Amino acid sequence: MLETTDIAAVALQDSGGSAVSKEGAAALAVGLGALGTGYAQSRIGAAAVGAVAEDDEMFVTGLIFTALPETLIIIAFVTIFLV
Repeated sequence: MLETTDIAAVALQDSGGSAVSKEGAAALAVGLGALGTGYAQSRIGAAAVGAVAEDDEMFVTGLIFTALPETLIIIAFVTIFLV
């Protein structure tokens, strides 16, 4: 049975050329991050709408929690250009 360290060692082996280019790896990282962020934001948005429907004072809190996952993608996108 393969352990996590064995899988990582196989994935990180240098075989003369990488399977994915640097640009492809960056696109994959941001794309998967965006997918996770979208999933989280859909759940947070639904909960925020429910909270605001019950109590109008929860609007600002719901708006902040809905916008928080977007910052992850913004940071990932900026990181691509810095690296």
